[in-house]
Amino acid sequence: MGGFWSTTVLDFFIALGVVLGGSLLGGIGYLFGDEPPMSKMVYLADQLKIWAMVAAIGGTFDAIRAFEINLLGGQLEEVAQQLVFIFSSFIGAHTGYLLIRWLIQGDW
Repeated sequence: MGGFWSTTVLDFFIALGVVLGGSLLGGIGYLFGDEPPMSKMVYLADQLKIWAMVAAIGGTFDAIRAFEINLLGGQLEEVAQQLVFIFSSFIGAHTGYLLIRWLIQGDW
């Protein structure tokens, strides 16, 4: 079960890193492009959430295929694990979004 928890934590931090890194580096790009970087960073964080989840779980097709195979095969424990991985990546991406919003706007 150690692999399960390490994958869950890894998915969380990958999604968090994609949102934080993409937003911060995108803000630098907007700065060089003579656009207001602060408001654009919140927009980028919101738009990157779904892509952060996809990156964290290793691509949507693999997760959907594993979900389908395990569900049809009656392996409900594996299905639950896939759902936990997806949920963990969602929480990581949303945490990144909230951190960017808090840093930029000062509210949650």
